[in-house]
Amino acid sequence: MQSRQMTECSDGTMVFYRVKLGKFFDISNPDTATEQSIERFLLQFKNPGNRHAYFRAIRTFYNWREHRFGLPSPMVNMKAPRLGKLIMPSLEYEQVLTLIQKANNNRDKAIIALFTESGMRLSELTNIRVQDIDWNNSIIKTIGKGNKEGFAPFGAMSEQYLKQWLAEYNPNSCGIWGLNKWGITTMLRRLDEKTGLPCNPHTFRRTFACLLRKAGVDTMTIKDLGRWESLEMVQRYTRSVTFHDSLKLYKAPLS
Repeated sequence: MQSRQMTECSDGTMVFYRVKLGKFFDISNPDTATEQSIERFLLQFKNPGNRHAYFRAIRTFYNWREHRFGLPSPMVNMKAPRLGKLIMPSLEYEQVLTLIQKANNNRDKAIIALFTESGMRLSELTNIRVQDIDWNNSIIKTIGKGNKEGFAPFGAMSEQYLKQWLAEYNPNSCGIWGLNKWGITTMLRRLDEKTGLPCNPHTFRRTFACLLRKAGVDTMTIKDLGRWESLEMVQRYTRSVTFHDSLKLYKAPLS
């Protein structure tokens, strides 16, 4: 799959397509599949999120095939499976402080603080180099999905632990952590087991969005700060923000 859609995908996204399409191709012939046979394939997945993920992967394949070879897609009239509005976990401010307190060293504390204050994806945070950090403006240059260059903000707590870590560690040109993404993931998993709190890059990215939303930051600004491509993604990430959270920010228009 060499279309622009596919060549700009991250490694993780390519794994997603290989796994989902691999299972589909194992039991279906893509050249003879029909709308009905694809529906039957999808119905075997009881979890709505999983079913929706397979639908997206298969539709992307047929869109690519149509664009590349002019072959009609059997999914033209298919509607995406209904996806329940799941509320995925995010952390409260105090819980983030607990994770930082329980972390073993300044490196791990810096990683947790930076995940929360910047909303960085795992790949973005893993690949930070010293020269990417703009201390004067409190931003870090990132390379995100599709090799897109962007910038991520950070705050005083991240700056504190980053400077403490860099004073201890002499990073090379490859990165400031001395860890690859699997090392960071393993560290977070151990902290999860130690504290019982959800501790992974996706949770921190949701936490970034939710804490900003609870502080009164509008979704368009959160989208730009977190380098999301759509407002829909921000709304999905902030579903745990309740009416009562928003009520704290309410100012009566006539009062």
